[in-house]
Amino acid sequence: MKITSLRKLFVLVAAVSVLSACQKEPQDELNSSNLTASKAAPEKAAVHHQTITIENVLDAKPLVESGTFMNDNGADKPPVIFPGDETSFSFSAKKGQYLTFATMYGWSNDLFFAPDGYGISLFDGDGMPIEGDVSWAVKLWDNGSRVNQAPGADIDRPGDSESEPITEVVGMDRNGNSYPAADDMMHLWLTYNNDSTFTLTIINTSDETDNLTPFSPGVWAISYALGENLLMPNPIFSEGGDTTEGLTNIAERGDIAVMHQTLWNNTGIFTPLSPVLVVVYKGNSNPFYKVGDYDWGNGLTAIAQAGDASILAANLMNEDGVENVYVLDANGGPLFPSIGGNPGDKVSQDLWITGGSKIAIATMYGFSNDWFFATKGQDVNALRVGDISSTIGLFDDGTALNEFPGAGAHQGGTPIVEDNPIYEVPNPNEFTTLPQIIKVTLERSGDDE
Repeated sequence: MKITSLRKLFVLVAAVSVLSACQKEPQDELNSSNLTASKAAPEKAAVHHQTITIENVLDAKPLVESGTFMNDNGADKPPVIFPGDETSFSFSAKKGQYLTFATMYGWSNDLFFAPDGYGISLFDGDGMPIEGDVSWAVKLWDNGSRVNQAPGADIDRPGDSESEPITEVVGMDRNGNSYPAADDMMHLWLTYNNDSTFTLTIINTSDETDNLTPFSPGVWAISYALGENLLMPNPIFSEGGDTTEGLTNIAERGDIAVMHQTLWNNTGIFTPLSPVLVVVYKGNSNPFYKVGDYDWGNGLTAIAQAGDASILAANLMNEDGVENVYVLDANGGPLFPSIGGNPGDKVSQDLWITGGSKIAIATMYGFSNDWFFATKGQDVNALRVGDISSTIGLFDDGTALNEFPGAGAHQGGTPIVEDNPIYEVPNPNEFTTLPQIIKVTLERSGDDE
């Protein structure tokens, strides 16, 4: 998908994504002119003109998770999944995401097992996790790189080369060799672990058919979802498409190294930032929160859980010491990260500052349950110039149970409520290591008055 199409997609799905509540307050209600009219600076106070710029500088990845699976039968034995053996792996997911995988039909020239389409659906239409036997999802595929021989232990490898598109094998391959249904040779069992994680168990049942075969080690992946759209819908292959080096290595000899590296290179963090609340104030403490305190109930939870800055913005307009309140968005919605080499979104706002003024910002880590970026507890002088990103921290609001960022079943829905004090999220944390995501700069934008 082209980046321009992705950008249009981002705007389209923002209303149905986790950031659906991230809407900017009308400009004539949340701008400096209204507030300064009611909170005018003393006549002799010098007014300074500054511009604040906030950027989503994340180099985003399209896959939320990926990994490998194999037979864990000891270092002195091969990792092949033999007939009668089973293996399993666990992962996190939310509604709209799918699990895909690939493993070689061992006694063939270039056949492999994998789900079709996007992969295995993990939630039903009501958002309930799918559990139990999902063997129906597995298919048998011809990689199209080798002429098929009759499958079996004595197959002559690698065989004659060919160049055909990837096609499903249903009963018989293009060379006239017969096969039972894929779900007769492989059984899949999906278990939900009640914490937004699943476990998939793969069982080699080919010993119950006429086509006895081992399975090679395999790879698996899950794409980020924006609404009903996947950032990387076919990370391993597309039916009818050409194969790749990584998939050919799996299909011809069960070698997962290249495909695993390819998937790993596309796995990482993807998150938008909600419209950003910017406050210019005078005082000795951050107007949004205090580490160690419980959420004050002034609207921060709406930012941390849903990206909605309007409640806190409206409340702060009436607070003593608050001079200006702004809500900054990107074309009416969240700030999306860099994807495919294009820069991420950024927003700027001209500010007027009086001596002793300070700045505080807050924005949701979009693909989380209740994380937010904010200026840290120390005061941030509004007259600073340059990159002030070091003053920004990532915090947990303590009001919703955390799940894997971007793959939590309750993200963007009804949270699992908790009641804990606000704390700074460590990096690395229990889920992942976070790269730099937000950049904030201040620059002088006009002469003093």
